Amino acid sequence: MATGARAEWDRLRRVVLHRPGIEMFFGLLEPYSSLYERAFSRFKARYEHENLEYTLKREFGVEVILLKQTLLEDADRDPRIRATLMSLARAALEFSGDPLTAALAREDFEKNADKLDSGHFFNILLLNPGIELAPGRAAGSIRLDIIEHQPLSNLYFMRDQQVMTDRGIVISRMAKSQRARETDITRIFWDVTGENVVGQIQAPGTLEGGDFIPMGDFALIGVGDRTNIEGATQLMASGMGFPEVAVVHQPTDPLIPGGRGDPMVHMHLDTFFNVAGEGLAIGAEFLLKRALVDIYHRQGSGEYRCRGGSCSLHDYLREKGFEIIGITLLEQMAYASNILCIRDRTILSVESDHIAGSVLSTLQQKADRDPSRYGSLLARAEEDYRKLKFEGQFFPHKKEIYQHGIDAYPISLQNLTGGYGGAHCMTCTLERG
Repeated sequence: MATGARAEWDRLRRVVLHRPGIEMFFGLLEPYSSLYERAFSRFKARYEHENLEYTLKREFGVEVILLKQTLLEDADRDPRIRATLMSLARAALEFSGDPLTAALAREDFEKNADKLDSGHFFNILLLNPGIELAPGRAAGSIRLDIIEHQPLSNLYFMRDQQVMTDRGIVISRMAKSQRARETDITRIFWDVTGENVVGQIQAPGTLEGGDFIPMGDFALIGVGDRTNIEGATQLMASGMGFPEVAVVHQPTDPLIPGGRGDPMVHMHLDTFFNVAGEGLAIGAEFLLKRALVDIYHRQGSGEYRCRGGSCSLHDYLREKGFEIIGITLLEQMAYASNILCIRDRTILSVESDHIAGSVLSTLQQKADRDPSRYGSLLARAEEDYRKLKFEGQFFPHKKEIYQHGIDAYPISLQNLTGGYGGAHCMTCTLERG
């Protein structure tokens, strides 16, 4: 089977998902530091994820591959895969405290490794535990403290650990320390499944999959808080064949004064722009008009060169013949642009009105703490809410959706979006066409 994606509107054939587990529990202990937008129900989030899988498989006939399940099944069949998991887990697991007690605990772990199931080692990679041991007060007793060091609570956002180009997979290098180890797991997965890996981003480059959108004869790469220009340059050098690439600079928000933007409000390109079909885009126009674009052309040698001069993403898309369905600030913050295009003019989307209340509540908390920074943003979002509610035009139930012949399938992701992403962020495309 082919690995790759030429255009975001080509029929979606295969995806990889990761159903969040115990790592989400630790993420929810301190949502902000875990890169989550807000607190939410882990139980309901799991149910929503199961529904997302069911909808992709049963409604649209997409082949869905579950990361953990597939990797553990293969590890149980193939001793080499299990050995790789064990090796990574050994390197991740720390024993500290009383030197003699810690050494004995490490020795016991090694002796017992063959008795432990493969999922045990996978969970070590997920949770990155540190084990601290000290003699207890009673004779012969031991005090045990287990500390989780940046558990991979964002792993369910499977878009980001790699970029799927027209040629295959380019392994990302994540910008945030909370997510840096995610590619340790996905790299094993690509080896196990035999997918076509064509490159890997190296320091000082950073790259995340939510910043890449294939557009047929060209591609878009967003640069900013999560993907830097070094990462974009490496991506162009190592893993794509598009004749033209537009590098989109993350825009500043005009409603946050003094240039003090909040990159989490539109951290990736797909959080303020996306594609619903050939020649049809969805985006927050006030951001599209502020996002500057540098255009690169592929030379005969395969190298990409910038042609010089910049324009806005809005103007660039219009020059390419794309019509743009605009969304409001509130809809953008409620993940309206984070759609998953199943095929040309068929999309899986969130019910933005179901999320709007949570977004406003979180924004109110930010404005209470820092009114000079978030006050105008909150006022605009509240104005959008009143208008959208009065007109009955919350995305995807907008007249423009029907006028352009888009089949929109809303799905409930009220809790999962609390991690800062929608259906697009949660799916790693393996094959379109």
